[in-house]
Amino acid sequence: MSSLLNTARPPAFCPGCAHDRIAKVLDKCFENMGLNGNQIAIISDIGCGGLFDTFFHTHAFHGLHGRALTYATGLKLARPELEVVVIMGDGGLGIGGAHLLGVCRRNLSLTLIILNNFNFGMTGGQYSSTTPPEAQVGSGFLNSLERPLDVCQVAASAGAPFVIRRSGMDKNLAEDMEKAIRFDGFSVMDIWGICPGRYQKQNKLTPQGIDEALANLPPAEGLVKENMRKEYGQAYRETASRQKASPVPLRIGKLFDPPEPGRREVVILGSAGQRIVTAGEILCLAGLTAGLKATQKNEYDITVLRGASNAEVILSSEEIGFTGIERPSVIAALGQEGVGRRRHLFESLKQETFILQADGVEIPDTDAMVRRVNFKGQGIKSSDWALASISLLAKLHRVISPEMLRSALEIRLKEQSLIASLELLDRVEMDNST
Repeated sequence: MSSLLNTARPPAFCPGCAHDRIAKVLDKCFENMGLNGNQIAIISDIGCGGLFDTFFHTHAFHGLHGRALTYATGLKLARPELEVVVIMGDGGLGIGGAHLLGVCRRNLSLTLIILNNFNFGMTGGQYSSTTPPEAQVGSGFLNSLERPLDVCQVAASAGAPFVIRRSGMDKNLAEDMEKAIRFDGFSVMDIWGICPGRYQKQNKLTPQGIDEALANLPPAEGLVKENMRKEYGQAYRETASRQKASPVPLRIGKLFDPPEPGRREVVILGSAGQRIVTAGEILCLAGLTAGLKATQKNEYDITVLRGASNAEVILSSEEIGFTGIERPSVIAALGQEGVGRRRHLFESLKQETFILQADGVEIPDTDAMVRRVNFKGQGIKSSDWALASISLLAKLHRVISPEMLRSALEIRLKEQSLIASLELLDRVEMDNST
């Protein structure tokens, strides 16, 4: 096979930069393996190493700093037949460290080549995650306060089955790189090199110095015996093939005519535990049974079991381009916390807005039409107030009809939950409202 280097855009690095030799070694590996450019994908991010994808006639993807492994993961899962090589500097390594851990745990067949020259060479020589604490770099004293990352130890600890550390000047680099690329699983190559444009200006570093430093580190010679296991993509496809087929998505056709024309906007304001989000979902399903477009936006605190819980639902016969609600058709005020979160909504309401106000819940003064409902007096638990509210809307033929709601309940709920909800729909009344 011939070289895959791009003669129209050959590698262009500072004189003495290790990246230049590594690029040519990588090309030699592809040649020795008999690979065509359409069999390879080079994934890179920002930095001097991010130029690699332009230097080769292969598939390529150039992405955000530190994120190269995420793109490579998706690509390898979608196109397992490709040899996917990720080029990342020590800058991207630090920025995307969490992504490195994920790929080590996953063991997808990717090759990560780390161009480790101990600084952010492209952006001014600032310290990176691998900069020695005694080095003089373009970001002051910060590196002296941190311990440099030993990527090989981290990768092995996280589950990578092939980890190797070499100098960019190593005479056997091509042979080791080919082993890494051929390995059926995730392989990491930590290649140390010299950055003459930035790092070496203030720090005496030679190929011999790199060899001496490597000799004092724990060995990283390739296979990590305790991490050997089946390659992730193969294991995934085998396991997935044994799973039950996913159910066909539910198709809801038009069964009814909506009781009100146009776009109708409903805001349900409540508290955690009132099943506000579920009520919003049922309202959307009811709209679908009348052939309407539906959107739902929810808001609740991260505590989940405490705080406001609100749902905003839009049902419309036209396409919904904007899901924000400023002047709702209906508000169900069911919890003081939810009302407090949306107090501004009440300021500009006109009489055409209909408000269902649960007894005991206070709302700001408003010009809207307000109907109070004593759910407690009807023996309805707070957790059922949201469903009771949309049941009242259905009985009043506002936004939805009883038939639409019944159909939605039958779609969404099963067995005892469905029986209880249908019973609630039948018995909740406006008669006790004031």
